[in-house]
Amino acid sequence: MRSDLFGLSRRAALMAGLACLAFPAMAQFPALAQETSKKIRIGVIGSGNIGGTIGTLWVKDGHEVMFSSRHPETLKPMIEALGDKAKAGTPEEAIAFGDAVFVAVPYKAYPELSKPYAAALKGKVVLDAGNATKARDGELYDEVQANGIGATSEKYFPGAKLVRAFNAANYKVFAKEGANGGKDRAGGRMAIPIAGDDAGAVKVAEGLVRDAGFDPVLVGGLKDASKFAMGSPGFGHEQTAPDLRKTLGLTQ
Repeated sequence: MRSDLFGLSRRAALMAGLACLAFPAMAQFPALAQETSKKIRIGVIGSGNIGGTIGTLWVKDGHEVMFSSRHPETLKPMIEALGDKAKAGTPEEAIAFGDAVFVAVPYKAYPELSKPYAAALKGKVVLDAGNATKARDGELYDEVQANGIGATSEKYFPGAKLVRAFNAANYKVFAKEGANGGKDRAGGRMAIPIAGDDAGAVKVAEGLVRDAGFDPVLVGGLKDASKFAMGSPGFGHEQTAPDLRKTLGLTQ
């Protein structure tokens, strides 16, 4: 018995010593200590160029994604090409399905979209990729110019945990730069500016940006979303995170 106890104590001491040796390495390389990012369900409202492109990148990363349309049968070719993790449904079904929801429709649709879906989006993490343009959106564009795009989106989706994301570049850029998880991009992954008021939702959005093959750059709260809105100096940059922070005048 004494011999067994002695053996156990020696093994315990050895394990403790190994742990001490490993700790500095874990501190030096924090990624070693992080768990693999959790895959979640994502509902996509608007499965056109932006929604289809970003949703596809999430599917390829292992997320379950429901693409939506008022006529979901029209999405069948895309769903079949993407495999089992891709689904098609109505907007109502996509909202109910998603742990997070990605809104990628023309901005002029926001007031009408709000009427049937705003209540269902309350409490949901909502990534908002819409852009307002004068020629298309008229008075809604004027509202965005007066109040900011973050506040305007928040008006139409009250109670949603809103994060502005994936609005600052063309879908073709996203498809190219996010391919293969962004690993093939010379100089490092492209940065995606984001803005939101809810800290938990921002964390979810940051993870989804990474999973799509990009690096997130938190610009600030929703009031700061205008800094990278269409037409602003922060729009349309295909830069790495350090370079985008410099462009946007961010100190961190």
